[in-house]
Amino acid sequence: MSPGDDDFIMTINDDDEVPDLELVDEGSDIEPQTKKRKSADSQKTKRSKGKSSEEGPISKNFMIDLDADGLDAVPQTLDFTLARASLKKRTKNSQYTTLDEKIAIARRRARQEKKTQSTKEEEPEEDEIEGDGDQMSVSEAEDDKEDAGSAGGSDSESEAASEAASEPESESDSESQDGSGDEDESEEESESESSDSGSESEVDEVEEARKRAYFAQEDEEGVQSDLPDSFTVMNLSRPIMKGLSKLGFAQPTPIQARTIPVALLGKDICGGAQTGSGKTGAFLVPILERLLYRPKKVPATRVLILCPTRELAIQCHNVGSQLASFTDITMCLCIGGLSLKSQEAELRQRPDVVIATPGRLIDHIRNSQSFHLDQIEILVMDEADRMLDDGFEEELTEIIKTCPRKRQSMLFSATMTDNVDKLIRLSLDRPVRVQIDPPKSAAKGLTQEFVRVRTNRDEDRTALLAALCKRHFKSKCIVFFRSKAAAHQMKIVFGLLGMKAGELHGNLSQEGRLQALEQFRDGHVDYMMATDLAARGLDVKGVDTVINYTMPNQFEQYLHRIGRTARAGRSGRSITLIGETDRKMLKMAVKNSPKDRIKQRVVPNETLNKYRAKVDELAAQVKNIIDEEREEKMFRDAEMQMTKASNLIEHKDEIQSRPRRTWFQSEKSRKESKRASASS
Repeated sequence: MSPGDDDFIMTINDDDEVPDLELVDEGSDIEPQTKKRKSADSQKTKRSKGKSSEEGPISKNFMIDLDADGLDAVPQTLDFTLARASLKKRTKNSQYTTLDEKIAIARRRARQEKKTQSTKEEEPEEDEIEGDGDQMSVSEAEDDKEDAGSAGGSDSESEAASEAASEPESESDSESQDGSGDEDESEEESESESSDSGSESEVDEVEEARKRAYFAQEDEEGVQSDLPDSFTVMNLSRPIMKGLSKLGFAQPTPIQARTIPVALLGKDICGGAQTGSGKTGAFLVPILERLLYRPKKVPATRVLILCPTRELAIQCHNVGSQLASFTDITMCLCIGGLSLKSQEAELRQRPDVVIATPGRLIDHIRNSQSFHLDQIEILVMDEADRMLDDGFEEELTEIIKTCPRKRQSMLFSATMTDNVDKLIRLSLDRPVRVQIDPPKSAAKGLTQEFVRVRTNRDEDRTALLAALCKRHFKSKCIVFFRSKAAAHQMKIVFGLLGMKAGELHGNLSQEGRLQALEQFRDGHVDYMMATDLAARGLDVKGVDTVINYTMPNQFEQYLHRIGRTARAGRSGRSITLIGETDRKMLKMAVKNSPKDRIKQRVVPNETLNKYRAKVDELAAQVKNIIDEEREEKMFRDAEMQMTKASNLIEHKDEIQSRPRRTWFQSEKSRKESKRASASS
C-alpha cells in the first residue's frame, strides 16, 4: 500500500554516514558514504588546510543576522568585549569546584573502579572497551560488528516504520468501506461538515476584511515591482555604504530590498521572512540613514529597539555598531545582567539609539534620572510575535504608553503574526505587510529528519541522543530542551561520555551565558545544551545540526529552533525525537516543508540497547554530581547572605540614603507575569 501524504519520503539508517550537505543537490537523495575512515580523515585535513575560493575563509565566529552574496568573503565576529567590560570580576573561591571538574573527577573515579575490577577478573571481556581522556570511542572490531548487525536491524525497523506509516491510510480505507453501507449517517455527517465549513469560511471572510481595512493596500504601499538588486540604487549615504562594504554586503536580500525603501518613507511595517534572511539589516540600514539627517544641536534618543532576550540584543547592538562605524551615531545597550550604573551614565549622554530588553528598559524609565522616551521617533520590535505574547503584555503596554503616539513602528519576525487584535495595542498607522516567504515555512536548504520514540519509552530519548551525537553529529551541534534542568543534566551525561558540551539557559548568570556562547563559537565545545532562550535570533556561523530532544508545544517555536542552522542560504540538518504525543506537530512540519526535505531516521535496536546500558551505568554518577552542586549552592547562598548582612551593618547610612527603586507592577502581578512568560 502506498504511503499517505503525511508519511516520510525517505528512510535513513543510522549506520549510514551523513554526507556533506553542501555537496548534495537539492533534489537528490542522500546516498550512504562508502569511503573508509582513512579517506574521510584525509579529506578533513585537506579541508582544514585550504577551502574553496568560492566560499572564502570560514572562521569559527559569530555571524551577524544578515545575508548577502559577499557574506562568506569577509569573516565576521560578534565581539563580547563591551558586555564583558561592564561585568564585575568575581573572585572564585578555591573550595568550590566547577561542573567540568566534577565530571572529570567522576570519570577518573569510574575508570579506576573498572581497572580494579578488570585486574580481579581472570579473563576480561573483549567487547566492552571504554575510552579514556578526551576520546571515548569503541574499537574498530566492535564498529564492524555493530555495522553488520545494524544493517539487518535497520531493515526491520524501516519495514515497521512503513507499516506504522501506512496504518492511518488503511484505517481510513476500512472506515470508508464500513460507512458506505449506512447512507443516512453519511448524509448527516456531510451536512454537519458543510455547515461547519460554512461557518469557518464566514469567520475567515470577516477576519480578512478586518485585515484589509487595517493594513495598507498594495497601491498605497508604493512598492515597486522591480526590486533593487544593489544597495547603490537605494540612494544611501556614503557612510552607510562604507559600513555595508565593511561587513561585506554587496546585494540586499529580498526582505531588505522590500523593506528599506518603505522604511525610508517613514511608514509602519510588519515584516516577515525565514530565519537567517537578513531582517536585522532590514531595519538597521534605514534607521541609520534617517539618523544622519537628525538635528544635532540638542542630543536626544530617537530610536528604540526592543529584543526579547539579552543575547539577541547584544547581537543587534554589535551589528548596528559596525554599520554605524563611519558615522557619529551613538548607541546604548540596556539589558539585565550588566552594570546598571554604567548604563545610567550612557543614558545621560542621550544616545541616538537604545537597544534594550523590556524589563531593564522599564527599570531605567522609572528609576534613572533624566531618562525618558518622549522624543522617540522610531520604535522597532525584533521577534515581535514573542513580544506580543502574554508574558510581555504588561511590560510592552507600559513602554508603549511612554512613547509618543506619532512615531514610526517596525515589527519583524520569522513567524510574524497578522492578528489585528494583537497589533491594535501598538497603535500602528496603516502598517505595510512585507511577507517574503510563506508563513510558517522552514529554510529551503534545511533537511528535517525525525526519529521515532516508541510508546511508553520516553526514557530512551537520552540513549537515542547519545547514539546520534556519538556516532554521527560530532561538532557544531545545538540540542534544545524544554526545561533548564534537563539541559543541565544532559550536559553532565555528555561530559561523562567524553563529549565536550556546554549549556545555555536562564539559570546561568549573564557572564556564564556569554562564556558559553564564546566557547561554542570558538570550537572549545562541540555541543550546546540550550533551552528556547537560544532559539530566537542568535546567529552562530557553522552550526551544522540542530537536535530537538523534545518537540516544542508551538510550531512557531519549532521553526525558530531549526532556524539556527541552514541560515543565509546555506544548508543544514535538524533531528527531532518524535513521541506519540507529537503527531500533530509532526503533521504540521510535513505540511509546511518540501517533501524531498522530510526524512525518517531509524536507530537499530542493537545500537539503542548498547547506549541505553551506558546511560544506565552513569545514572549514579550523575545523581552524585547534582547532589554535590546542590550542596555547594546552599553554601554559596549562605555566604552571600552573610556578606549582604555585613554590608548592611557596615554601610547602613549610605544604603538607607539611596532612593528606593520602584516598578510599575505590584509584587503579586509581577510574579503572575513571570509565570505567564515561562508557560508561553
